Amino acid sequence: MSILPTQTNIESSPKSFKNQPKDFECVEPDISDFITEDDTPVDNLITEKQQRLLTTTLYSSFLTDLPFLATANVGLFYGNKIPPLVPDVLLSLRVKVPEDWSQKQNRSYFVFSFGKPPEVAIQIVSNKIGNELGSKLQDYAFAAVGYYVVFDPLKQLGETILRVYELRGNSYVELGNFYLSQVGLGLTIWHGIFEGKEYDWLRWCDDSGNILLTGDERAEQEKQRAEQEKQRAEHEKQRADRLAEILRQRGINPDELL
Repeated sequence: MSILPTQTNIESSPKSFKNQPKDFECVEPDISDFITEDDTPVDNLITEKQQRLLTTTLYSSFLTDLPFLATANVGLFYGNKIPPLVPDVLLSLRVKVPEDWSQKQNRSYFVFSFGKPPEVAIQIVSNKIGNELGSKLQDYAFAAVGYYVVFDPLKQLGETILRVYELRGNSYVELGNFYLSQVGLGLTIWHGIFEGKEYDWLRWCDDSGNILLTGDERAEQEKQRAEQEKQRAEHEKQRADRLAEILRQRGINPDELL
């Protein structure tokens, strides 16, 4: 499988998701009592590494003209007096990271602050109590998140490892493929080694199935490309030297042919 950086073209407007509910509003709540950081650790090594793989590849290889924000384990606040959702991975297009992190509303994803819901929320299943296919699916639909992804590497919820839902109106429809057309990215299960661990990893890809590279993978690819170019140049030099020697053996000065 090819692993080239991905270029995508997405319209710069509108800011809202195409199938976002018509009655969706970004209302600024009173956040003085909101808990935005509770220092709760991630639940397992799989989730921690998977979160990093999904977020870092976006920043290293998602070539888009649009500003975007990719986060892991950050609260999504979408309504007044409504508990936040905490997706394992969140992707929002056409937004910028707030400059002043001293302000509480700038340290989490407050929909009223960013002006729109995120395009993608990914939940990584680690047990059977998260209700990812029940109330949580309904909550993300109510939050108007464009795509809701459930990755179940340990098959806690059944034999299906990956499910992708698209928001249509006020509810989700499960897609028959894993391409998120309104984002310009897809998802795929990739068997390989990430940070020393061989596993079936969830990765971003383009519409041809080319995965987005990590920074290390891009560096290794460039190293291999440079080594191939060096070998090609050495081969050409050896070929030119052999030809020059043949000419000299025939009494022809190769320098005079130039």
